[in-house]
Amino acid sequence: MSDLHPEPAAAPRQPRRRFIGKRTAEANKTDVASEASVEDAIQVAPRSRARAAAQIPSEILNDAELNAAIALLPSNYNFELHKTVHHIRKHAAKRVALQLPEGLLLFACTLSDIIARFCGCETLIMGDVTYGACCIDDFTARALGCDFLVHYAHSCLIPADVVNGIRTLYVFVAIDIDAAHFVATMTRNFTPGKHLAVVGTIQFNGTVHGVKAELETAGLKITVPQIMPLSKGEILGCTAPKLSAQRAKDGSTIDGVDAIVYLGDGRFHLESVMIQNPSLPAYRYDPYSRRFTREEYDHAEMHTLRRTAITQARSAKKFGLILGTLGRQGNPDTLANLEDRLRELGIEYVLLLLSEIFPGKLAMFDDVDAWVQIACPRLSIDWGYAFPRPLLSPYEAFVALGSRKDWSEEGDGSYPMDFYGKDGLGRTRRQNSSK
Repeated sequence: MSDLHPEPAAAPRQPRRRFIGKRTAEANKTDVASEASVEDAIQVAPRSRARAAAQIPSEILNDAELNAAIALLPSNYNFELHKTVHHIRKHAAKRVALQLPEGLLLFACTLSDIIARFCGCETLIMGDVTYGACCIDDFTARALGCDFLVHYAHSCLIPADVVNGIRTLYVFVAIDIDAAHFVATMTRNFTPGKHLAVVGTIQFNGTVHGVKAELETAGLKITVPQIMPLSKGEILGCTAPKLSAQRAKDGSTIDGVDAIVYLGDGRFHLESVMIQNPSLPAYRYDPYSRRFTREEYDHAEMHTLRRTAITQARSAKKFGLILGTLGRQGNPDTLANLEDRLRELGIEYVLLLLSEIFPGKLAMFDDVDAWVQIACPRLSIDWGYAFPRPLLSPYEAFVALGSRKDWSEEGDGSYPMDFYGKDGLGRTRRQNSSK
């Protein structure tokens, strides 16, 4: 990590770096007002006119010292440092915050060194936990005097009109894998004619799209599904597309998808698309171990646990409403809608702000009969049983309060996983209210 108060560029101190080179950057102040592209993922205030893709100057792409520094990082991880350097220079940023998930923190100091040296700016590494794009912490970055934030390994989930006051660059950190092995695994395990929905995390989105044509040439029918506004093929732990799976009585497919294939490590993201599509078999290809496995999920147990929590909450005399403060997790409009509904029903409630939610913390409030957390719906689904009193997601709270139907009464009876979908409760606006 760079020093908080570096010497002026004209008289640089002897660097403590893992590469040799001199500071070459001088911010280009004439370019500050130019527009950035959505594809480049620079978050700025919305404009009425179309944005043009910003081109990275050749002097940055061909900078031998910068390229030598980049070579210190894993070659299969794309940290997009040429683009990062270009945007920081273009916007004349003086203090840059770097936010990474824990799995990438081991690269944080190297990234900090490179950016500080080649952009002539201070850098700060934000060490608080970062679970996903919902945890983007522009509040803290601004409070620390930063004028630019680089958020790594997640997509542009939070809209540009929400992340304001600080320029933000999302770096997906695309990871190159052995795509040929993935294709061979798919063609070996599925017969021609099978219709597969292929999804993954944003790091492997390029591979998901890149192998589609080859898999189709091998005779498989491939769908890369989308739930707006996420990218095609991208899923989150709380948000996944709904897939068609019409089947005959013998189990054969009439129309729709035969199976889900998830490209990624771990099960957290995969479980969201499994919950959203309980009738479809799901498979996971781990790009690190190169293992291909059939995955199961106990939908009946989850439904029973969540329905029990909802039933218990219906008799609550006092609710606790938790607004998540870990980055941008909490949606104040969803909170306001819940407050309006509780006031309408004459139910007492208390507000609580928490960055992370633990059973022991909530147990201290012994006069609260039920909790609603506006943070991460998976906290209720995965860990709700561990809390002494019902811990509902916003969707479950609206079911308990009679504003929405139970999932068994809507659609095909699957539990909804659309929190950050276009109409999800992670994005909802406040309803008109006279309260």
